[in-house]
Order: sequence, then C-alpha cells, then structure tokens
Amino acid sequence: MADEVERKFRVAEVPGSLGEGTRLRQAYLAVDGPVEVRVRDQAGTHLLGVKGGKGIQRTEVEAEIGPTEFDELWALAPDRRIDKTRYRVSVDDHVAEVDVYAGPLEGLVMVEVEFADRSAAAAFVPPPWFGEEVTGDSRWSNAALAADGPPS
Repeated sequence: MADEVERKFRVAEVPGSLGEGTRLRQAYLAVDGPVEVRVRDQAGTHLLGVKGGKGIQRTEVEAEIGPTEFDELWALAPDRRIDKTRYRVSVDDHVAEVDVYAGPLEGLVMVEVEFADRSAAAAFVPPPWFGEEVTGDSRWSNAALAADGPPS
C-alpha cells in the first residue's frame, strides 16, 4: 500500500497558460464511507484504483488493467463519472496538478499538491490563485463530485 499526503483547493483564478494537459476519465464503481473503488483512463493507460481514508493522508493502490476490463467496469458506473483535463504546474519546489473539469462539472477547476510527508504539507504556502482549501471536505472528493456534483 502507498500513502499519499495531499492538499486540495478550489481554484479561484486559473493562472496564465497551463500548457498541455492530459485527459482523464474516471468512474466510481463503489464508495463505502472513506473507501472508493474507481477505474481511470489516463491517456490510454487503464487503472483500477482503491483509495481509503479521509483528510490530508490517504491510502491509494492502483493496478493497470486492460482496455477490455476497463470498458466492462466503466459500464457499471454510468452515473458516477468524471471527465477532466489535468495540467501539471510548477509551484515553488512542488508540482501542482490543476484539474479542469468537463461535462456536467464544466467550469469547475481544482488543484492538488502531493507532499513527501505531513510536515512538508503543513509548511506549504499556497499561492493566492489556489483559492479555498477543501482538503478533507468529502463533498469535494472526486467520488462525491461524480455522484452529486459540486456542493452549493
């Protein structure tokens, strides 16, 4: 298992040019409290992933699957899908992943930064364009966005 330490924000203002992005499609097969099971198509790479936990540090395990398995699993979650383009932007000594959503979530822009540990995450000072921090607010998880849309 691999733990990830991550902070998440609602982007207040998209910075200048984001450069070239990568399209991601995700479908959430099951959500049981703090555990999510999803499939992801990331530029032709297909992954089955499980995330567990809540807040700044969560467990994430991913395994590559074939396109046939992806298509079969994708079909199981027609109402819990996300389509977005991910851009990688340098922020100080970190890489911020800016997600620009499409489809029913069009107009929503989020940014996440992963850290080596909790102390690095605590020391990070986000630039103003990051906007409101939503780390640990389950309403802003991708699984919740896929099922319910953004909170009002």
